[in-house]
Amino acid sequence: MSRILAIANQKGGVGKTTTSINLAASLAASKKSVLLIDMDPQGNATMGSGVDKYAVEFSAYDVLVEGKPASECIVTLAEVGIDILPANADVTAAEIELLGLENRESRLRDALKPLADKYDYILVDCPPSLNMLTLNSLVAANGVIIPMQCEYYALEGLAALTETIETVRQTVNPGLQIEGLLRTMFDPRNNLSNDVSDQLLEHFGDRVYRTIVPRNVRLAEAPSHGLPVIHYDKTSRGAVAYLSLAGEIVRRQLQEANVA
Repeated sequence: MSRILAIANQKGGVGKTTTSINLAASLAASKKSVLLIDMDPQGNATMGSGVDKYAVEFSAYDVLVEGKPASECIVTLAEVGIDILPANADVTAAEIELLGLENRESRLRDALKPLADKYDYILVDCPPSLNMLTLNSLVAANGVIIPMQCEYYALEGLAALTETIETVRQTVNPGLQIEGLLRTMFDPRNNLSNDVSDQLLEHFGDRVYRTIVPRNVRLAEAPSHGLPVIHYDKTSRGAVAYLSLAGEIVRRQLQEANVA
């Protein structure tokens, strides 16, 4: 069975799409089969993976609204070693049109059921808001990865997101849990960053990933080349961090499986 992970934070600019692209590529480099789903109408994960969002024949819209099989809308990226369900501006319409459809919050979950045995990991890049697209992602997911910068306002947003996750868990997806919190764009010279990091560790304990993603120029440059950072500069600190995160996620899953 696929492990479905929603990568979510309603605050923009926290490294959510960067994490989606680079974690997908890093898991693939670890010999895992990976599907990346772009649920953001901006299509940044699509473009950052090397797919022209303006040229795709089908997108997440066709899966969510038209009911087209996901397998017919997926694009294979041989160079990166992953598959992607792309997004473009059409997905904006999906957010509105879903409101009038039956089972509107579970359309993605239902669409992914036929793919359950094809991938080790399915990563869902959520839009930076708590809307119907994000709700579909949370209902489909087993766990949520929350990328966040260690700054004051990030803690406020985290409270709202954890409440939403808990509501989804209690109402429509009892198996949903916070998979982990990922500290991104981290600068250890910043006292506030260190203070917020300490608060996260105090409140969430081992749910906070040990891996920390630093501020890194190569990581910021990679999307403009349509490549994950491990294919752009595999020796960069950003590449090393995401490979470390992939390893941490795989180890956690193995440990949980052994306990179960």
